[in-house]
Amino acid sequence: MPMPSSDAVIIGGGTNGLACAYALATAGRRVTVIEGRTLGGGALNTEFAPGFRVSGLAHLVTHLDARVMTGMGLAQHNLRLSSPLPTVALANDGVHLTINAGRTTGPDAAAWAALHGQLMAFAQAVAPLRQITPPRLGNGLGNDVLRLARVAFGLRRMGQAQFREFLRMMLINIADVLEDELADDRLKGAVAFDATLGAWLGPRSPNSLMLLLNRLAGDAPQVPLGGMGAITDAMTKACAAKGVVTRTNVPVAQVIVEGGCATGVRLSTGEDIRAPLVVSAINPRTTFQTLVGARHLDAGFYKRTYDIRSRGGAAKLHLALRGRPDFRGADLRGRLVIAPSVGAVEAAFNPVKYGEVPARPVMEIVIPSAHEGGMAPDGQHVLSAIVQFAPHVPPDPTAARAAMLANTMAVLEDYAPGIAAMVEHAELLMPYDIAARFGMVGGNWHHGELSVEQMLFLRPLADLAQYATPIPGLWLAGAGSHPGGNISGAAGWNAAAAIVKAGA
Repeated sequence: MPMPSSDAVIIGGGTNGLACAYALATAGRRVTVIEGRTLGGGALNTEFAPGFRVSGLAHLVTHLDARVMTGMGLAQHNLRLSSPLPTVALANDGVHLTINAGRTTGPDAAAWAALHGQLMAFAQAVAPLRQITPPRLGNGLGNDVLRLARVAFGLRRMGQAQFREFLRMMLINIADVLEDELADDRLKGAVAFDATLGAWLGPRSPNSLMLLLNRLAGDAPQVPLGGMGAITDAMTKACAAKGVVTRTNVPVAQVIVEGGCATGVRLSTGEDIRAPLVVSAINPRTTFQTLVGARHLDAGFYKRTYDIRSRGGAAKLHLALRGRPDFRGADLRGRLVIAPSVGAVEAAFNPVKYGEVPARPVMEIVIPSAHEGGMAPDGQHVLSAIVQFAPHVPPDPTAARAAMLANTMAVLEDYAPGIAAMVEHAELLMPYDIAARFGMVGGNWHHGELSVEQMLFLRPLADLAQYATPIPGLWLAGAGSHPGGNISGAAGWNAAAAIVKAGA
């Protein structure tokens, strides 16, 4: 057998792959990261029109893991984040509502403070689960009992009444909670949007409150100065300082399996990189269905990896604007949300169940050029929006994209009159475009839907939840594993800890 050329090969140079690489290098491993595109680019940065730069997919940071930020010294590698952004619930009459965590104005100010405080208590009690290997079901299975006990203690110390309320609310939908507690449609719409952002469900779908708790477990949204690519730029520098070797613009074509064990990877060029440890930080379905293949896996397991749900329901809009848009006086340095009511969010979700485009999409808008120069030519601006909901398998993809763009622009024109006339160039990425460009199965940003059935010890499958796979030497470390998506690095950091603990 050829000699190993590295101690560990990481497939995928996103935030999780880089976090895992750094942690393994810190533990003394010789690590090579293989990325099929350009590090710091891909889903993070793109110039979609001459002079106009934007983050290709996610455009805000909310869940960057503190262990990654501090442990990798990202601030020392020039990562700079904006001040936390307020959420502005836009109204087409110009009477907008600003939300700063648990603070807002209007008739629901006191009610929202109370509800937000309760939800934050629930979110903070379960937040430590993000930083541990998911527990196995059953006793004596190697769980980190002390850390699990701390999570349980955090839930119990809320008090009996609050603990019962937590159990009651955990699996219900966010719409019922909002309609019971609040009256302002602007506020209810914005919160319902947050609960369903990036998910394949509407606010009236069961378990949508759980996804809001997952979001609240993060931080207030911030813009990385220089775009989202500044995060991977800083992470790449930190890895290089630890001796990590990165290879870019060369996809992995195959995980080499010999004698039932992973022994390295074969690149698209035909080159083999040998290592006793292979870590996949890309989509788990792609890992097993494409890179490993059926002949190395149990038939039942192989089928179950195909059945991992990964439907994308979000589109990404980029607009190059000749001037400064006016959202009826709203501060362009905020996080702008168009979701006028719970019903509007639900109505935007219903058509995609049938492969159709919503007539009135809801969306989150960021104006990167309002935060710093260099994102657009002088005097011009760039708009980035996550638009929901978009069908991932419409009957006619070309017609669906055109209809989605037309409907989205009609909504934007209502809230920012004259914006259509400012558009110099528009790019709309539907879920199927995202899948083709970025390798995200189904166009799902989380590499697998975030749902109760695919979270914690069930993510991506129950027998893969601890990052190890049935093939010795092959581990998972991507967003398809616990704790899921967002620009975080948590899954990669957790996976590295599990690998070191296992002595793999």
